[in-house]
Amino acid sequence: MGILTFFDKLFGGKKETQEEIMKKFLIVGLGNIGTKYDNTRHNIGFKIVDALVKEYEESFSTEKLGDLSKLKIKGKTVFVLKPNTYMNLSGKAVLYWMKKENIRIENVLVITDDLNIDFGKVRIKGRGSAGGHNGLKDIQDKLNTGSYPRFRFGVGSDYRKGGQVDFVLGEWSDEEESVLIERIPTSIKAIESFVNAGLANTMNTFNGK
Repeated sequence: MGILTFFDKLFGGKKETQEEIMKKFLIVGLGNIGTKYDNTRHNIGFKIVDALVKEYEESFSTEKLGDLSKLKIKGKTVFVLKPNTYMNLSGKAVLYWMKKENIRIENVLVITDDLNIDFGKVRIKGRGSAGGHNGLKDIQDKLNTGSYPRFRFGVGSDYRKGGQVDFVLGEWSDEEESVLIERIPTSIKAIESFVNAGLANTMNTFNGK
């Protein structure tokens, strides 16, 4: 069974036209809930979607399995989700909101940190492995596929051997904060491009920048 057929069957209860479905998107920022995690590298997904929602002068409301906002971007309906299940159990929230709002898997974009990418660089792909990231692993397990778009934001790997956990759960340095002032707006543009211009164009425009 093809992946789109699988999700069509899964979401079969909601009656919408094909055009309506194709204009709906789910942008998911991954992170851990709680103020102690707010400014950590592992929460860059939350940080980016917070900035996106603020850019459109909207806000989040607490809903089932996460905080949710609804945006309109050039005629497209964009749901923005911050799962409240903690990073390692993100898949449950993603699957629930895909099903509830009848959003196709190619219109989902998951935003997360990546240790294997230089700080501030982004890499957008339509599929791939979890790459050791537990949030992506849980999403892959719940969706039963790795074929979903993901947006990896590089946090670099400036840590000593064995210090990976402390590094990703550590707060941004002052120098990194100054760079994020520029990189967050670029990330918002990449999300807008994904919604308006599609995955391939977005990859060509933003990967490595």
